[in-house]
Formats: sequence, structure tokens, C-alpha cells
Amino acid sequence: MSKIKSFSVGNGDMFYIKHGNDNFTIIDCCLSDDKNEGIVDDLEIESKYKGIIRFISTHPDDDHISGLKYLDNRMNLLNFYCVKNEATKEEKTEDFIRYCELRNSTKKAFYLYKGCSRKWMNRVGKDDNGKYRGSAGIIILWPYTSNEYFKEELEKVKNGDSPNNISPIIKYSLEGGATVLWMGDLDKDFMENILDEVSFPKVNVLFAPHHGRKSGKAPNKWLEEMDPDIIVIGEAPSENLDYAGYDGYNKITQNTAGDIILDCDDDKIHFYVSNEDYTVDFLDNEFLSEKDGCAYLGTLNM
Repeated sequence: MSKIKSFSVGNGDMFYIKHGNDNFTIIDCCLSDDKNEGIVDDLEIESKYKGIIRFISTHPDDDHISGLKYLDNRMNLLNFYCVKNEATKEEKTEDFIRYCELRNSTKKAFYLYKGCSRKWMNRVGKDDNGKYRGSAGIIILWPYTSNEYFKEELEKVKNGDSPNNISPIIKYSLEGGATVLWMGDLDKDFMENILDEVSFPKVNVLFAPHHGRKSGKAPNKWLEEMDPDIIVIGEAPSENLDYAGYDGYNKITQNTAGDIILDCDDDKIHFYVSNEDYTVDFLDNEFLSEKDGCAYLGTLNM
């Protein structure tokens, strides 16, 4: 069993995976002054008894690293995962400065690329004290670092351009259970350029790239390969979201659902949302009670 939480943080992304073993994974950071203390309290409580805590940064845009300094000061992020890059910004916030410190650290940074392997991200093994740890079930499907389009993006971010297209594609799989996918803020045109470079498994839940914006619409070819049971449309101004582009797929919209919890249990995913009035008609009702202050939305039986 594992639990995934997608925080409602306004126009941004922040997630955690509480794995069923000794792993705990945070993906991206978007903290505001009125929410940072409560969200990090939640992270500290959920990760309290975990031996491995990793932070995955998809890319250093403000809506994915805001509050990183605060988070790092409180949780001391010893395992910082990102795509190897030399991104610069004309205006350096405290959070971007902290991102660069972690990104460039010889002790804390681990660089993500297609097929990369590490204890205990996707390998099992013993730690220095002989304690056995299981895998977090995280596989990186992209980037392919020799790809010319990707190398062009690395050069652009080195010169201060948008870092959207250095985002990795992250797959999390629970053995015998759910498969969930994140794609950061990849742009539509860039994804079309690398269309044949990425292979996808069947996916149960897809967090739509670029929060579900029209500018980040996932290619139809990829959607057909993934065949997602549910697509989560993230938080962004509603006029920028591509609802029609995902017609034919079951959708949960975070703008109205609020916080979203995925309770992954064998071949089921139980969904909970902080907006108790939010409803969908494509999930089974197993009449479960609320969880962590979120109302039961329904269950996906896979």
C-alpha cells in the first residue's frame, strides 16, 4: 500500500509519495507564506519513520521551486534529484539560489535520465548498517540525454530561457498495483519533437503536463499508448486549461477538487479530495470514510 498526495497550491505543483516501505518521495515545491508551515508539517508527519527521503525537482520554474529554501531548512534535503543542467535566471530568488546549491552539490545531487538506476529509487539492497530497503518503484522514462532537441533545451536554459522542457518523465509503479505518471511542464511542441523517443506503459493516473494547459497538451500518440484511466488536470487559470484536448478520458480537476489523495491498495486506488462537494461519475463507491481531512470521492478498480 502507498499514498500519493497532490497539494492544492494555486498555480503550481507539489506532491508526495508515501511508499509502503522505507521510502518517501517529494515531487516539486510550491509553497506560499500562508500555506508553507501547514504543508511542511504534513510532510514531516508523513515521512517521520522513513529512512530515505528524496526530493525530485522537475525543473526550476517558480511554480515548482517556490518555498524550496524553507522546505530545505526544515527537512534538510539530503537526496536531491533533478536533470543535470546549468539553468540560469536574470532575477535570482532565494529559492532559485537554493535550487542551484542543491543541484550542484557533490553530496546531495543525483541526476535523472532515461533508465537511470539507484538504490533505493528503483533498486533494492542494504544500507551501510546492513538494513534491507525495498525499491521506491520510480523509473525515469525521459530525458534521453543525447537527443538533439533535449540538448538544445539545455543550452537555452543555460542562457536564461524557460526550463519547462528539461522536465523528466517520471513513472511510479506499485508492484501488482497502480502506475502513475508525471511529466513536469513539457511543452506541446517539444513533446511532438520527441514523439518517437519515449515508450509508455499502461497508466492508471496521469498528471497532465504543464498543469493541463493547452500549451502542454500531451500528444495523442502518447495518450493512446498510456491509455490512462484518469487524467488529473492541475491548477491554472481555467481559460488556459485544455479540457477539450482530453475529451474521452476521465478527468479530475484540481482547481475545484482541492487537495487530492490517491490511496493505492493492490489493484485499487481510493480517491479523496478536500472539497467535499466535488463529485465524479466514473469511480466505484465503496462507501469509505474520509481520510486526513479529505472526503472520499470513489475507487478505481483496475
